[in-house]
Amino acid sequence: MRAFVFDWDGTLVDTLGQIFHANREVLGRLGLPFDEALYREHYNPDWRLMYQRLGVPVDKLEEAGERWLEVFDPEHFGEPFPGVVHALRRLTAAGHALGLVTAGDRSVVTRQLEQSGLDEVLTARVFGDDLPVHKPDPRPLRLVLAELGVGEPAHASYVGDAPDDMRMAIAIGAQAVGIESIVGRPEELFAAGASSVHASVAVWAETVLDAEAATPR
Repeated sequence: MRAFVFDWDGTLVDTLGQIFHANREVLGRLGLPFDEALYREHYNPDWRLMYQRLGVPVDKLEEAGERWLEVFDPEHFGEPFPGVVHALRRLTAAGHALGLVTAGDRSVVTRQLEQSGLDEVLTARVFGDDLPVHKPDPRPLRLVLAELGVGEPAHASYVGDAPDDMRMAIAIGAQAVGIESIVGRPEELFAAGASSVHASVAVWAETVLDAEAATPR
């Protein structure tokens, strides 16, 4: 059995468009520019750090965070990417343990998990407000692996769409699997340590299951 742990936004669910819109609204009200190029350049799983890089004064961070939560609509966040729900259910049926490490807040992502149908397969979870550290610090991933009963990180993979996802995985000796997105181009994901990069989680899961089916037992 292998354990597969996933990122949430941009990896399993199509939320990056709404997140981008919320960021643009917040930063615009502060008189700061924001576009896709700036998002890519300054992206960080720790939103406070990203906002500081984008020019938000430290004394305005909490206000900006509160405004973001007002703008972002967790009830209409978008859908899981095509094939994701089916792929994760197949991985579970094949005997793999699945978990989640996300920079998103527990209150927001928990509702999204329930709406998406993925709450039943992602049984071990660490959210962005559970620990005082963020990716690429490996502690969130270590915690999920412990919950899944995985003692050896080499038996686990972390699947995400950002370079810091890859760095977190390789920091503890887990396999890093990249998914292309607005915040992670293939060359950036490989440079950060990805062992492979795929167009989607559904495509990646198919390669995993096909390889297992072809392996003599």
